[in-house]
Amino acid sequence: IGMLRQGSPKHADILLVTGAMTKRARHAVLEIYAQMPSPKAVVAIGSCPASGNVFAGSPTVDGPLDTFIPVDVWVSGCPPRPQVIIAGVAQAAQLLAEGRTADQQRRAKP
Repeated sequence: IGMLRQGSPKHADILLVTGAMTKRARHAVLEIYAQMPSPKAVVAIGSCPASGNVFAGSPTVDGPLDTFIPVDVWVSGCPPRPQVIIAGVAQAAQLLAEGRTADQQRRAKP
């Protein structure tokens, strides 16, 4: 398993999201997610996508990432250690290989 940063979401299969889901970021993340081909996986990195962390309750923060797109792997920490981020991406790649991402499960339903 290897990782390669892609310049376009149209060539990516795993989306890494960091930071709080602000109203402005939400639109960008939704657009990027829509451009990614299926199957795809989402990794939420750190406490901010999960809860907003110290920014929770701010009028500019919309809420946790999973209220907008399905999240396959949560990487905890503020900030998370690099080894944990790599393990989270590897876990997402494994889910993709096994056909167990939220995107694949949703598409499999009749």
